[in-house]
Amino acid sequence: MSISFNLGKKLVLLVMLVSITALGITSYMSIDYASETLKERGGELLIGESSIRGESLKSIFESRIEQNHILANDPMIQSLVSEMNQIPKNQLKEFQESNRRDFLIQIQAFQELIGFSIGFEDTKIIGNNGNIYFSLVGNTEDNFSENEFFKRGLESSFIDFESIKSGKKLIVISPIFAKDSKKGDEPIGVIISKMRTASIDNVLVNRSGLGETGEVYIVNDDYLMLSESRFFEDAVFQQRVDTVAVQKCFKEGEDHVGFYTDYRNIPIYGSSYCAVDFGIVLLAEMDEKELVEPIKILQTRILLTSLLITMMMGLVAYFAAESLSHPLRALKNAANKIANGKFDVRTNITTGDEIGELSRAFDSMAEKLEESIIEIKEKEEIIKELAGGNLLKFSQHEENDCVGVIDMTDSTRISSKLSDDDVSKMYEIFLNFMARIILKHNGEVVKNIGDALMFRFANIDSKDTQAMKNVLECCLDMIESHDELKKELNANNIDALDYKISATYGSVKVAESTTSKISDIFGPTVNRCFKINSFCPKNSIVVGNNMYEILKDMQEYEFSQFCSIEMKAKYDYSIYEVKRKN
Repeated sequence: MSISFNLGKKLVLLVMLVSITALGITSYMSIDYASETLKERGGELLIGESSIRGESLKSIFESRIEQNHILANDPMIQSLVSEMNQIPKNQLKEFQESNRRDFLIQIQAFQELIGFSIGFEDTKIIGNNGNIYFSLVGNTEDNFSENEFFKRGLESSFIDFESIKSGKKLIVISPIFAKDSKKGDEPIGVIISKMRTASIDNVLVNRSGLGETGEVYIVNDDYLMLSESRFFEDAVFQQRVDTVAVQKCFKEGEDHVGFYTDYRNIPIYGSSYCAVDFGIVLLAEMDEKELVEPIKILQTRILLTSLLITMMMGLVAYFAAESLSHPLRALKNAANKIANGKFDVRTNITTGDEIGELSRAFDSMAEKLEESIIEIKEKEEIIKELAGGNLLKFSQHEENDCVGVIDMTDSTRISSKLSDDDVSKMYEIFLNFMARIILKHNGEVVKNIGDALMFRFANIDSKDTQAMKNVLECCLDMIESHDELKKELNANNIDALDYKISATYGSVKVAESTTSKISDIFGPTVNRCFKINSFCPKNSIVVGNNMYEILKDMQEYEFSQFCSIEMKAKYDYSIYEVKRKN
């Protein structure tokens, strides 16, 4: 009995010893496997982040350069630059002022073509002699012949960043060639465009799936940070980053993955995306401590669980390993699919632990990246369509319209005294104020060109006196609302401004834009309306011959003919100032 008991005890002890030994070995192997797997998956996550976001930035840069090419290849701009390159310096200022409206029209058409989402702020059109022929912020007499952007732009297109007080701006530079240029010809000028960096920042500041210490940022070839740091304020163009990954890119032109010390002298795990052709490197990094912390938590849980289920070691170890490896495999497979360009993949892991949180963050990141890529591709398709030349579609019929133009007077002088924000606010208040009056009279706003607003009343019968009277009442309403506009401007700390209105009646042709639902109009009637506007006194209305002949018998209005020798001699056309009687 004693022998049997001892034997049973020994068997139990033997089984326990075998079980404990097997449990220990299994636990050790499970812990080691899980640790390596987590490190591997964390590394793959950062590699996926750097490659996906790097490709997104590359697409944005290429899109911006392509958009700048559209402007540089505009026939009107090519013609104007070629012409102004031949102008003597002492006559340049006069030609700058006379051609400014033509430049503005082309820039406005470009903005409507591309859309305002690119953050277009300024463009400078410079001749091959370094003289500035046009700038959205105002012409200057500066010479860019020694400017680095200008000299590089004569050779090829490129992008760069410029430091400003509030951060940075994207600078896109492209050469301008003559319309009939051939391969190897010298450029006739350079376009330097300045854009906001919101789309770039959106790619970088999204830290979904990067934990508490992960960040993605870019560094230029001067080893300066170009995006905001997660840890330091005002890091743009201030924080130097001279790490292994940055050196690897700019010295050897290669990506780097692994553990190293970052710009804070903190050990991290990072992955880089080297874009030497754009002069930047993108880095996705996470503190080594945070990457290892989930492994330590996992080790503790496995050991505690092993002590409680010694007798069921084999079964528990199997399911424990399986429960850990399955979501990790799912994350790995999802990361590989994303790395291969399949952004619609989702892990759908619903566990409540850190891996579940990582999975949900991963799915959120994948969804946002998918939306970003779709948006970029849609914009690329639009650019390709526009590059094909199908910008406008002309209708095959003509119609008789009343065309009007309202233009600020002395806007350049007023703008020079205001900040950029106040200038934008002034234009916004003025243009929207007048647009509301036009819509109140059932008119249609066609477009704004610089500080002018063109509108029309479509398909009006010259015999319809009520319709013609409504057009004139709309113009008078604008003049008589001067004090109301002044109050709205003063409420925003902006001084009152004056304006002038011209109106003509006649045949126009309609053009439908491929990038806008608003129709544009062309023809002599439109051209005449802009021409007579320049002769209009401030805060007054002038009309052309055709409109005067229709309205002259209306007793409530007073018409005064302008004796403009220039208008009569050059265009054989008279204009009339209109006022309300009494």
